Amino acid sequence: MILLLYVDDIILTGTSDDVIQSMISQLTTEFDMKDLGILHFFLGLQIEYQPQGLFVHQSTYVKALLHKANMLDCKPCLTPCHPYQKLLSHGSSSVVDPGSYRSLVGALQYLTFTRPDIAFSVNQVCQFMHSHLESHLAAVKRILRYLKGSIHLGLCFRPGSFHLRAYTDADWADDPNDRRSTTGFVIFLGSNPISWSSKMQHTVSRSSTEVEYRAMATTTAEIVWIQQLLQNLHMPVLDTLLLHCDNISAMALATNPVFHSKSKHIEIDCHFVRERVQRGTILLQFVNSADQYADVFTKGLCSPQFRFNCSNLMLGCSQQKFEGR
Repeated sequence: MILLLYVDDIILTGTSDDVIQSMISQLTTEFDMKDLGILHFFLGLQIEYQPQGLFVHQSTYVKALLHKANMLDCKPCLTPCHPYQKLLSHGSSSVVDPGSYRSLVGALQYLTFTRPDIAFSVNQVCQFMHSHLESHLAAVKRILRYLKGSIHLGLCFRPGSFHLRAYTDADWADDPNDRRSTTGFVIFLGSNPISWSSKMQHTVSRSSTEVEYRAMATTTAEIVWIQQLLQNLHMPVLDTLLLHCDNISAMALATNPVFHSKSKHIEIDCHFVRERVQRGTILLQFVNSADQYADVFTKGLCSPQFRFNCSNLMLGCSQQKFEGR
């Protein structure tokens, strides 16, 4: 049995209905609580039960966010940002109401829990929370326009194997303001994405191999945490995990036991990843850039490529959309 508690909201699940009911009875004797039955809503996340599995979305949250921004009647767009968009820290006037900007961006961050398709765009506008311009606000409004046309999108979780696989990618020196790079990764359990990230790296990298290897190390750290979590949940996860990367030099660095003098500055990352590779818990596999699922987390894409990546991330539509509700 697994109990998830957030303040005064509880999700309870397990393999035995009798044990679950017994736990509910014990909790009600100690606390003033109410059993709401099968899970349908939790902290802004909506759960629908479909024949093929679970569908998790935040449609109500998106509508409330659009209402807050006075953009319920805005014109939709096909992507959350322009292809290969770069936001500058100069070049336009400052935002008149900085509190509104921070509030909208903070709300968008919570939406990335079920919308990995906006993770990169939200990461970009988050870089200017301390000092934002009109161009940054325009980027936020573009995300909201995209959400207007994709309110009913969410994640489809389907039963399948307990095999972990991950995709890691990086965009070298893509930030024109300080030339830091972006790390992106997505981790799947079977066909279901369970963890993803789009994040600026903390340091400036002097080569594409270095930035790709730092992204690989970040992904490996997340993999190790997920593996430990699944073991604690007694889930039969296969030992070997496939880590897909589209940089041959970074893969060679992870498997080559001889350090090159130019790689000493990333020696800790090298040891961290190579140790897992040598143990056999992680198997590196090359993937073409066209099939790199993590590409959507490192850069803005054109509409056809963006839609292709969204389909790989198991993004689908709510049944309520088709039922006219």
